[in-house]
Amino acid sequence: MEKLIEEIIARVVNNHRGKTGYRTPLVGFARADDPGFAKLKEVVGPGHLLPQDLLPGARSVVAFFLPFTPELVKIHRRDPYVSRRWAEAYIETNQLIGETCRVLARELEDRGVKAAWCEPTHNFDPVALVSFWSHKHVACLCGLGTFGLHHMLITPSGCAGRLGSLVVDVDLSSNPPVAGENCLYRREGSCTACVKLCPTGALSVEGLDKKKCYQRLLEVDAYYTDLGLCDVCGKCATGPCALGVP
Repeated sequence: MEKLIEEIIARVVNNHRGKTGYRTPLVGFARADDPGFAKLKEVVGPGHLLPQDLLPGARSVVAFFLPFTPELVKIHRRDPYVSRRWAEAYIETNQLIGETCRVLARELEDRGVKAAWCEPTHNFDPVALVSFWSHKHVACLCGLGTFGLHHMLITPSGCAGRLGSLVVDVDLSSNPPVAGENCLYRREGSCTACVKLCPTGALSVEGLDKKKCYQRLLEVDAYYTDLGLCDVCGKCATGPCALGVP
C-alpha cells in the first residue's frame, strides 16, 4: 500500500502541466496513534487537530513534499523582491497538492480505504496565526525532516517546496524520526543565512515574529493582485538548505 501511495503521488505530479517544475516527491508515513500528534496541541496550539478529528477510525498519516527545481530557487534568490515566478509557484503548487489529495483519496476509496485531508494552506487562525493542522509538523512526525532556524522543515530535498498530508484508515509502515539535525545552525551553530535573507527582520536566532512575517505576506498578496491569493515570501527558503541537507 505504501508503494501504491508513492506511485500515485508521483504520477499526479509528473502529469502536472504548468509553469512550475518539481523534483521527485518525498513521501513519509506515521501511525495515527503516534503520541507526537497529541503533543502538537502543546507545540503548535491547543486547537491543533488529531488525525482522528479529520477521519474517525484513522490509523495512519501520509505526508508528502513537492520540492521546487534549482532554477526556481535561483530566480527567487536573485530577485530583490518576491519573484513573480515564486508567487505563481505558491498558488500552482497549492492547487497541485489539493489535486494530489483528491486523486489519492479517490483511488484509495476504490480499494476500500477512506482518506481525509486539510487544504495545503489557509488552515490557520488569522488572528493568533496558529495552524489547525500543521503540515510541516505532521511531515516531521512522518520522518520527512527536521526543523531549521527558519521554522521550516528541512527534508533530504531541502525546504524549498510545499507540503501536503492525508489521514487514512489503513495500517501503514511508519518512518522513523530523522536522527540528528538537518539545520546547520541547530547542528553546529555555523549558519544564519536564513536570518540574513529575511527582508523584514521578523526572523532572528531568538525566534520568529509571526505578526511581522504575516504582514509581509499580506503586502506581497496586495502587490500581485492579478494572481489571486498569494500571501507568500519564502526568501528564507533560498539559503544553503533550499535544495538539500547542507
